Amino acid sequence: MYNDSKSIVLLRAVEPEDLELLYKIENDFNLWDVGITNVPYSKFMLHEYMSSITGDIYTDKQVRLMIENEEGNVVGITDVVDFNPSHRRAEIGIVIMKEFRHKGYAAATLRYLKKYASHILHLRQIYAIVPNNNARSISLFEKSGFESDAKLKNWLFDGEKYVDATLMQYFL
Repeated sequence: MYNDSKSIVLLRAVEPEDLELLYKIENDFNLWDVGITNVPYSKFMLHEYMSSITGDIYTDKQVRLMIENEEGNVVGITDVVDFNPSHRRAEIGIVIMKEFRHKGYAAATLRYLKKYASHILHLRQIYAIVPNNNARSISLFEKSGFESDAKLKNWLFDGEKYVDATLMQYFL
């Protein structure tokens, strides 16, 4: 468990009882323009994903973690994806469920991920790709020490048009 002055978060492995929540988040159309998902996932597909992950980031090249608050409520999901041990970097993503936003959980999760990436995974950098129209997320990453090093033209497709994105990097 990671404790800071603003909130307490616990990042834990995905459990079978998380299936309904994963189904809800993965099929939230409002989140599709900030990630790589643009098709709905069935419960069967998510169950198969949960059954197939080994729990070894070196094998899976990714890890998905559930974010719990101090009361034990799942408040979101974080991913470490495109794990590249040769170049010692990985992309991160965070989704905080709507009812838990603006309570410090995303910032606490970023602090936890930086320590996890540095001390456990021995990475040199973590990064996120954030749509330019998501000012709150860009601000969150900047306040957490990430640098906006590159502008990515027409990088993300929101279902109707392409939008620019910013590559946010943090060097460990």
